[in-house]
Amino acid sequence: MALIKWDPFGDLITIQEKMNKLFEDTMNRPGAYGADEELGLASWAPPVDIYETENEVVLKAELPEIDKEKVEIHVDNNILTLSGHRELEKETKKENYHRIERSYGSFKRSFTLPTTIDQEKIDAKFENGVLKISMPKREESKPRQIEIKK
Repeated sequence: MALIKWDPFGDLITIQEKMNKLFEDTMNRPGAYGADEELGLASWAPPVDIYETENEVVLKAELPEIDKEKVEIHVDNNILTLSGHRELEKETKKENYHRIERSYGSFKRSFTLPTTIDQEKIDAKFENGVLKISMPKREESKPRQIEIKK
């Protein structure tokens, strides 16, 4: 039987990490104390997919029920920033809601772009609640086949 040295501080660190996660989850919840109290009007982040092809990097963001006029895209120093605002419908009164799980309010997400992106040719399209940002690669950064000469 092997002897294992007990470290009492190891258990304290584990407890602290669990408490930190509990507080983070509670404070980041829409409508939590410290967030906007009004019907879950908290800061939120739309989910994104980012993938790369041979010629470009593509970012797709889910922005349902948001007008494209309320979305802004900025590129500065290889940082792409996506920001906007989703409003709660004004026609329905607060008292008529039974449950609100979707997030409303302002959002802002930033992504570091690779240096291979041609920032002058970035293109964005908004269709069916999905924002698609196409970021083409520079020609010199694309892989190419080199011919071997005799």
